Amino acid sequence: MNKNDMNSRVLMAVLISFVFIVIYSYFIPDTHKQQPAQTQNPQSQSAQNPATQANPQAQDSASATPQISPASQFATSQTSSTPSLPQSRHIISKVISDDLEVEIDELGRISQVYLKDKKFTAPKQEGIFTHLGRLFGLNKQSAKPLEKLPLLSPNAVFPLEMRFQDFALNQEATTTPYSASTSQIAIDKDFKDSKTLILTQKLKSLTITKTLTFYFDNTDHLKYDVKITLTQPTTYFLSSGQRPIADDDGYAFHGVVLKENGLDGTIEKIEDKDAKNTAQHFTQVPFIAASDRYFTTLLFTRDVRGMNVQVLAEVGTQNPIPYISLDSDMELEGYIGPKDYRDLQKVYAPLTDVVEYGLITFFAKPVFVLLDWLYSIFGNWGWAIIGLTIIVRIILFPLSYKGIMSMQKLKDLTPKMKEIQEQYKGNPQKLQMHMMQLYKKHGANPLGGCLPLLLQIPVFFAIYRVLYNAVELKSSEWIFWIHDLSVMDPYLVLPILMGLSMYIQQALTPSTLDPMQARIFKLLPIIFTIFFITFPAGLVLYWTINNIFAILMQIMINKIIDKRRAEQIAQHHKK
Repeated sequence: MNKNDMNSRVLMAVLISFVFIVIYSYFIPDTHKQQPAQTQNPQSQSAQNPATQANPQAQDSASATPQISPASQFATSQTSSTPSLPQSRHIISKVISDDLEVEIDELGRISQVYLKDKKFTAPKQEGIFTHLGRLFGLNKQSAKPLEKLPLLSPNAVFPLEMRFQDFALNQEATTTPYSASTSQIAIDKDFKDSKTLILTQKLKSLTITKTLTFYFDNTDHLKYDVKITLTQPTTYFLSSGQRPIADDDGYAFHGVVLKENGLDGTIEKIEDKDAKNTAQHFTQVPFIAASDRYFTTLLFTRDVRGMNVQVLAEVGTQNPIPYISLDSDMELEGYIGPKDYRDLQKVYAPLTDVVEYGLITFFAKPVFVLLDWLYSIFGNWGWAIIGLTIIVRIILFPLSYKGIMSMQKLKDLTPKMKEIQEQYKGNPQKLQMHMMQLYKKHGANPLGGCLPLLLQIPVFFAIYRVLYNAVELKSSEWIFWIHDLSVMDPYLVLPILMGLSMYIQQALTPSTLDPMQARIFKLLPIIFTIFFITFPAGLVLYWTINNIFAILMQIMINKIIDKRRAEQIAQHHKK
């Protein structure tokens, strides 16, 4: 096989693999989606710990061991010796503002957070067939906006949920209700005021006080401080809550994110279904967060010593349950809401690490920072995406130019290569030698068209992850018919333009593909158009603009090539 054939096949393999990965990452559901736990009692979520499940009462004699996890408490809560908590959660207090509502239940937990901003109450994207039916008048019913969007699952461990190492104390605490200093708090975002709620639980040997202070702190979303005081020291565990389920998308990260060993430490990610049966311990943790595609619930501390954290596995799902290990009074800060980059940065800059883009986070995060900066200039996410596309095309221009020129040289050499192939078709060694001499003489690189493409793929995937995961794009308008860049184009205009631009780009690009490969190559615009129909409009906008600039660049390069060719012909005639 000569290197030109190898170049063509490598190019085809790269493009087909690229298409497959894009389609797979969007259309094949992630197995890490949260599933209902195998329990009927929301308060008795269980973590797997076989040793303590076999002997529930062993917890009493283990008080001298500081590393015992709360897993046993969940396990024993499902045994006959432990009374079940009430199915219905009595709400003892509410925190209300124009854009949200927080409910506090009788066990001193944040049992629900509702978002009322129309940005988040807009209907979710419809299925493609439902949408097409409505678009062509076959189905006139359409989804209506929600009155308010609930973030938390009713069958989960809630934020500020407490468990105790002492079995008897834990049993009493899970059946003794808290009292609240007031049944309702109204807080005004515009005045940036703060309101305090005091929750008290009186046990036989211990009184627990949770002092919650709610405020907006120069952000658009509610933040809170929590101060826990005990009348006597005891080992207990405080949860930041299991991840929200408001956007239970199967193609984004779902699970727990934390940073271990201080602010300069490493990011640890535990996805749904990946939690281990034994508790995972982390030290010097500045923040612990549980997130879905767009939302998070988290606790953090500014203390340089950080927190000791345990992550347990929920029975039946292996979803992670985060807990902070404590043995005395503690002051922490919390946040439940969208993973809005600017808001997280205002709350506490290290919290921007909660925004997760997968394996390429290290590269995707700067891409989003650039996109956010462009938004601050244009004031519109659609134009910011176009600006990002232009910048990326400019940065990648040298690579693209080199790749196209290399492919053009190979195309020009095709007649000579065919002559050599015909002349030495029975002698592979001489064929290879003469091919290399031909490449060297004309300065052609058989892999020159593939390497620039390979280097660009990480950039495309970084932008793909950024645009897919950015909550900032939710309900963000661009122009005319595009009212939400986070969902599909309602009239399919952008996918069709993307397909047409891809076809034009192919027609202008020099190719050394054989007829069979060329036919496969021509199918790619159709395949991309079909699958991009359901992609977020922001992502399709990027791809379309990218294609348009690629076309303009190709036209410019073709003119340069034609000019050089004309000059060479003119010089040849002079001779």
